[in-house]
Amino acid sequence: MPANEPRVALDGSERRAVPNARDVGPVAPDERIEVTIRVRPAESRPALGAAAVGAYLSRSGLRAAAGADPADLDLVEAFARDHGLEVLGSDLAQRRVMVAGTAARLSSAFGVRLRRYQLGATTYRGRRGSVSLPASLEAMVEGVFGLDDRPQAQPHFRIFESADPFLPALEPSAPAADTAAGPEPVARSFTPPQVGHLYDFPADADGSGQTIAIIELGGGLRRSDLDAYFRGLGLGLPAVTTVSVDGGQDHPTTANSADGEVMLDIEVAGSIAPGAHMVVYFAPNTDRGFLDAITTAVHDTTNNPTVISISWGGPESAWTAQAMRAMDQAFADAALLGVTVLCASGDNGSDDRVGDGRAHVDFPASSPHVLACGGTRIVGSVTAITSEGTWNDGLTGGSSGGGISDVFDPPSWQSQVGLPASANPGARHGRGVPDVAGDASPASGYVVRVDGRYMVIGGTSAVAPLYAGLVAVLNQKLGRSVGFLNPRLYGSAASAIRDITEGTNGAYSAGPGWDACTGLGRIDGTRLLAALERPT
Repeated sequence: MPANEPRVALDGSERRAVPNARDVGPVAPDERIEVTIRVRPAESRPALGAAAVGAYLSRSGLRAAAGADPADLDLVEAFARDHGLEVLGSDLAQRRVMVAGTAARLSSAFGVRLRRYQLGATTYRGRRGSVSLPASLEAMVEGVFGLDDRPQAQPHFRIFESADPFLPALEPSAPAADTAAGPEPVARSFTPPQVGHLYDFPADADGSGQTIAIIELGGGLRRSDLDAYFRGLGLGLPAVTTVSVDGGQDHPTTANSADGEVMLDIEVAGSIAPGAHMVVYFAPNTDRGFLDAITTAVHDTTNNPTVISISWGGPESAWTAQAMRAMDQAFADAALLGVTVLCASGDNGSDDRVGDGRAHVDFPASSPHVLACGGTRIVGSVTAITSEGTWNDGLTGGSSGGGISDVFDPPSWQSQVGLPASANPGARHGRGVPDVAGDASPASGYVVRVDGRYMVIGGTSAVAPLYAGLVAVLNQKLGRSVGFLNPRLYGSAASAIRDITEGTNGAYSAGPGWDACTGLGRIDGTRLLAALERPT
């Protein structure tokens, strides 16, 4: 490429400063950095419409139909080498080229100024403004990730903080105790199978033959805890495999760390579908790590996930447009493959912990190609639900994330539910979040084992793996992948949803039909199976 070729700003790559972050100086010019360059799909990319009714592609078929053009990858690799960068590898299916180089060379290649910032106890490498590229690459490059490594997402779980938490006995030789004994129904902790029973999940299947991918951006697991937990429930230990992405590691530390997220995800999904294979993808908590974890799971031809559970996210305002676009495209790939993606909608109500007086929704839950999972609070016993409303335990206890997207337009399958306008000035009409909801309040939370301790944990982080386990069971029962569920849930399978009509998450209130607190409502597993057994 000519050295004097004109350069252009990469669309959607603009980064803003993190509020309250302090600039502490330049990045060392010889610091080694790895970057993912994402390129456009082939022009023959198939439409999503067929996937919504079960005409799924194989992973090899999707790579051939919608992978990158090899010529594009060659040009990007040549650009990298021209700037003295090392090409670490490329992937047609994931449409990426991975490169590495010093901060000085990457700054020159992409026209950025890298600085070191401090936010509280966290120090990160950041940039402001846009990435630039030679004009000849403008049409083919869709995103550049990894120059900025600020923490991108938060885990959406809440630990029950009562001074006297109720914990059922989970002895290796005994089944779980009745967690709501007593004359009056109260909000109590539950084991995941007890919630599955209350939600009428099919009891005669265990998810055998299915693979549940779990995305983690920190923390780790302890197999001794998993063994003790599943023995305590009287269940077999699911097969659990870990995959490192971009150097992310399975690194357990303490119970109040991201370990709580990791163990919650595995133990909830695994106890609903103990026959399924759990594959945990560990990646750094950056936009690059998050994106690469998702594309690795979607296109994993070794483990072949049929379900993906994601319990991490952040407000749309914290993301670049290029990151949201790339991840949304990866979720669309999953839909074409028949892979169901479930995302937690957040634990901080309609504010999503931004604090600017406006309403915000969480991404990736706001992607129109995922099933966004909001939160409820159960009152009842292990045999029956007395009442179930929107999860809202106040400012410190958390509440169900939801609202109207500032980025994504309403998908066609939400056209008949009467989405409200955004609560923000301008009253935008956008994609509504969440789609469904389930038990998320720590006050009616899930008993899990983390770093040698039994704990009660809630959050919408629990709802995504809960329904991921259900999807694995449904896949097994049906003998096929249910795939992209949203059009069915909003259409022919609407009878499988039990409406939640009480409560608020801040700017929005629950009511009959779809709402921005609990979506359509919570899923009845047996009803959903019956609806999916009927032809479309």
